[in-house]
Amino acid sequence: MINRMKPQVIQFLLMLIGLEMIAISINFFYAPQEVAVGGATGIAILLETAFNWNVSIVLLSINMALLILAYFMLERSTTKKIMIGSFVLPLFLAITPQINIVEDRLLAVIVGGAVFAVGISILYRIDASSGGTTVPPLIIKKYFNIKPATSLLIIDGIVCFFNIFVSGSEAFILAIFSLVITYLIMNYIETGLDRKKVLYVMSTEEGLKKLKEDINTTIDRGLTIFDAKGGYSGESKEMLMIIVENQNYQQMLNKVHTIDPNAFIIVYNIAEVHGANLSGIE
Repeated sequence: MINRMKPQVIQFLLMLIGLEMIAISINFFYAPQEVAVGGATGIAILLETAFNWNVSIVLLSINMALLILAYFMLERSTTKKIMIGSFVLPLFLAITPQINIVEDRLLAVIVGGAVFAVGISILYRIDASSGGTTVPPLIIKKYFNIKPATSLLIIDGIVCFFNIFVSGSEAFILAIFSLVITYLIMNYIETGLDRKKVLYVMSTEEGLKKLKEDINTTIDRGLTIFDAKGGYSGESKEMLMIIVENQNYQQMLNKVHTIDPNAFIIVYNIAEVHGANLSGIE
């Protein structure tokens, strides 16, 4: 029973960490600079800047309204995932002090975008949500079959646009810039941090034999052999697929060139390898 609870406890802690990182990005970087970067939190920042309304109360109100909408228009399982974030994020915004720790606005949105991206990525990794404007894209997808990423981008763009009327055109440009930073970092995190390289190698029979013998003594490598056929000659050949850590790539490339300077090599960057460690890929 205890062992089964551990993953749930870890996921809950990760969710809290992700939500607190979002709260930090807002209260330390975005709100003090009066830059709204989209979503329900962006709307809350706009209303605080324009009318001095409390960010956490505004966000809670928006989240509750959208949660009710989700209850009637989305599946119960989806609504449950949205519910926790809808309550906890406004709470974290209320207890996290709003401090202007970076005077430069550009630096603030860069750091804020990075922190926000990490927080959101943690939530996505555990299939959790911060609520807010993540709800309308899910409803639009269900009833109109439009991708959530597309509708969410439009919603965030609209929120960013209102920066012009509340905080000026500079805030609008900074908000768009921060959205790009957030997108790039999220994309990098979501596609895997454990980056590696895969080399496809074709050589002479003797060259491949020496290369296989050499690779089998190398640490942190994966080796798979494919049967291939030359498109021009029609001859059957072997092709090696070698997976290496990034730091070992140049060493492996040098080995191949030393054994056969004319070896045909294709190199790809890969995000993650699942199912075995490198030495276990045979």
